[in-house]
Amino acid sequence: MFRKRGLRPWVLNILRRAPKNGAEIMDEIENMSQGWWRPSPGSVYPMLEEMVQDGLIKKREDGRYELTNKEQQEEEWPFSHHFAGPRSIDAMLNEITGYISYFEDLTKTDRAKLESHKDKIRTIAERLTSLVK
Repeated sequence: MFRKRGLRPWVLNILRRAPKNGAEIMDEIENMSQGWWRPSPGSVYPMLEEMVQDGLIKKREDGRYELTNKEQQEEEWPFSHHFAGPRSIDAMLNEITGYISYFEDLTKTDRAKLESHKDKIRTIAERLTSLVK
């Protein structure tokens, strides 16, 4: 999907939040992509080594990688906001609206996917309703 060229920004974004080892980075990418992509160890570990050699990250004694001061001071990757999540209430509301539209489409095309989640959806709806009372 993203292959090697797209892997570096994901790794940098993940390490901006907390030090991680290679397996944790693969898990995080899989989680962030909602299961659509899990990079292989053959992609992740060579990339991490390359980033260490480039001085962007360093490997700690516990095996986790962290950003170097050089990387922390460099300007953020231009598209990192797509990976970092919403940064304002308007952005959060737009994201929630997108998910609601997705759920509405599912009710028309594959309602069964939502059946086991009805209680949770109802709870979320109640919580949102309580915010505007």
